[in-house]
Amino acid sequence: MTRAADGDVGRPGIPTAVDDLTASWLSELLRSEGHDVEIVSLGVEPVGSGQMAGSFRLIPTYARPVDLPPTLVAKIAIGDRSQREFASGVFRNEVLFYRRLAPTLSAPVPRCHASALSVDSTEFVLLLEDMAPAVQGDQIAGCSPEQALAAAIAAAGMHAPRWCDTTLLDLPGLSLPTHDDRVLMDSVLEPMAETFRARFQLSGRPAAAVDWLVATGGEWLERRPSRFALIHGDLRVDNLLFGPDGSVTIIDWQTITVGNPLRDIAFLLSTSLTVDDRRAHERDILLAYHRRLGALGVTDYTFDDCWSDYVDSLIQAPMIIVFGCGAAMPTERGDRMFTTMLERAAAAIDDLNPTALR
Repeated sequence: MTRAADGDVGRPGIPTAVDDLTASWLSELLRSEGHDVEIVSLGVEPVGSGQMAGSFRLIPTYARPVDLPPTLVAKIAIGDRSQREFASGVFRNEVLFYRRLAPTLSAPVPRCHASALSVDSTEFVLLLEDMAPAVQGDQIAGCSPEQALAAAIAAAGMHAPRWCDTTLLDLPGLSLPTHDDRVLMDSVLEPMAETFRARFQLSGRPAAAVDWLVATGGEWLERRPSRFALIHGDLRVDNLLFGPDGSVTIIDWQTITVGNPLRDIAFLLSTSLTVDDRRAHERDILLAYHRRLGALGVTDYTFDDCWSDYVDSLIQAPMIIVFGCGAAMPTERGDRMFTTMLERAAAAIDDLNPTALR
C-alpha cells in the first residue's frame, strides 16, 4: 500500500459502520502493516461514548499464532457523509498523531497496531492497544488530585520532547494561530456564546467567564506564545484512562495543535478537579509538572514562567466549552458536563484573575 501524507492511496472501502469491520478486511489491513495474520472470526463490542467516531473492542480468532494481543480496540469514523466531511480534519489529526507524532513522545498512549485513512480524511480506522482493565474517567464526577497529578506528569511527556520544535509546523494541520484565525474566531465567537448563554441561562461567575472569553479570546488567540509544543487540546478526565495501579493513559488525539503547553494543564485542572481540590492542590501539581519538564530536558523555563502561563491559559476552558457545546449533538449528559466544567473553570478564572497578567 502506498501512503500519502494525508491519506492512503489504493485502500477502498474503509469501514464507517461496525458491521463493515470484517475479519477479512482487518486481516488485509494488519498484513499491510507487516503482520503475518489471518483472522477467521471476529467478536465485536462497543466501548467508549464518542459522537464523531466510534470505538469497538475486537476479539479476533486467528488461524495461527500471531504477534498481536488477544483483543484490540478499533476506532472508526461514523455517521453520514456530511457529518464525516465536517469532522475530516480531526480524523486526519488523530491518524497523523499515531503515525508520526506518538513515536516521538514520552507520553503514555495506546500502541497503534495499524491504521487507514481515506484521501479526503472522511474515513479512517485505527487499531489500538486495548487498555483494559483501565477505565475511562468521568468528566462530571471529576477526578482526584492524585489522578490529576498523574495526568499532568503524563502531559509533560507529551510537551517536553517537542518543546519549541519548529518542525511541528511543517506537519499538515499544525500551525500557530494567525491573524486570519483571529478574524474567523471573532466572527463566530459572539454568536456561539450568545447561543450558549441562552441555552443554559447563565448568571454569576459562569456568565462572566463567557463574557470575558468574548471580550479577550481573539487577542489571546493571536498572541504568539513565547514557548510552544504539541498540545492535546482537550486534555480532561473524559479523555484519560485510569489503571487499577494508578497509571494514566491519554486518549482521543483528534484536537492536537501547536500552542502554549500550559493550555493543556489549565484545561485539565480547571475543569476536572472540584473547586476545593483545585484550590488546595493546583500549585503542587504545577510544581510536579514543572519538575518533570526539567527531567525531560526543558531548560530556561522557570516555575514563575510556568505559573504565569498556567494562569494566562485558563481561557482555554471557556473557549473549548463554548465551541465544543456548539459542535456536539445536545444530550442530557452533555449539558450536565458543559455546565459542570464551566462552573469549575469560572471559579478558577475568578480566583486567579488572568487579566492581571496583561
